[in-house]
Amino acid sequence: MSDIKLLKINDFKNKESEVSFYTNTINSHLQLHHTRIEKPHKHNFYAVFLFINGSGKHEIDFKKYDVKPGSVFFLYPGQTHSWELSDDIEGYIFFHTEDFYEMAYVTNSIKDFPFFESSYSDKCIYLNTENREIIEDLFKKLLIESNKNEWKQKQLILSYITQIYIYLNRFIEHESIINYTELRHYQSVFSKFIKLLEEHFTRKKSATEYADLLNITQKHLNRIVKSITHKTTTEIITERIVLEAKRQLLYTDKTLNEIALDLGFTDYTYFSRLFKKYVTITASDFRKSYRKES
Repeated sequence: MSDIKLLKINDFKNKESEVSFYTNTINSHLQLHHTRIEKPHKHNFYAVFLFINGSGKHEIDFKKYDVKPGSVFFLYPGQTHSWELSDDIEGYIFFHTEDFYEMAYVTNSIKDFPFFESSYSDKCIYLNTENREIIEDLFKKLLIESNKNEWKQKQLILSYITQIYIYLNRFIEHESIINYTELRHYQSVFSKFIKLLEEHFTRKKSATEYADLLNITQKHLNRIVKSITHKTTTEIITERIVLEAKRQLLYTDKTLNEIALDLGFTDYTYFSRLFKKYVTITASDFRKSYRKES
C-alpha cells in the first residue's frame, strides 16, 4: 500500500491546468466522482459540505460524525476523510485553494475562521432551521454564479464564500460554551503555535521548545492553549504525533519501527508506550483492527 491518495481540485474538474475553485451539488458530485470518495483520502485544498437531506457517516481523521439534514463539514488540506451516505442524500459542496481565497484580500486569512485553524476545532456543526436556510441560500447563489461567465465573477464568488464562513462562525460562537470574545486576543498566539507544531512536531516535542519559538513563557503558552482547547500544550503536541502515526499505520506499508523513526523517535519502545497510552491499544493492534473494519 502506498501513501494515502492526495486529491487536487483538478481531479474533480478534469482539467490539466491548475484549478483553484470547485462547487457542485453533492448528488452530481457523487455521480461523477463516487469511486474517489469511498476510500479514505486527503485533499490539498479547503472543503465545505452542507447536507440538506439523507443520512450517513462521515469520518474525518478517525473521528466519526453523523450525516443528517443541516450538517456542515469542514476539511482543511492534509486531513483524511471518507463517508458512507444514503441513496437519498442531497446537499452542496465547494472547494478552494488557500491562494484562491487569500490572494484576493489584504487583511482576510482563511485561518481567521476557527474551523480551519487546526484539528482541535470541531469539523462538524449541525445548523438549526433558521441558519440552515441562510447557509443553503448562499450555497445556491455560489453554485449559480460559478456557472456564469460575467463581470467580476471571482469577486462575487469570494463574497459568497466569505459570507458563508462568517455566518457559520457566528453560529459556532453563539452555540459554544466558550467565550470567544474574551479569547480572541489569545487566538493569534494559538494560531502561531499550531503553525509551528505542523512544521516541527517530528523534531520538537516539548512545550518549552514551542514557547521559546513564540518568545513567551511555557506557563503563558499553556494558559493560552488550555483556554482554547481545554488541554495542555503537551497533550496537543502528543495528539498531533499520534494522529500522524495513525495515518501512517493505516495508509502506508511502513513498519512500526520506520513510522517511529519518521516521527522522530529513535526508541521504538517509548513510541509504542506513548501510542498505547493515548489510543488504549498497541500500534500493531490498531493497524489490524482498523484495516479489518474497512
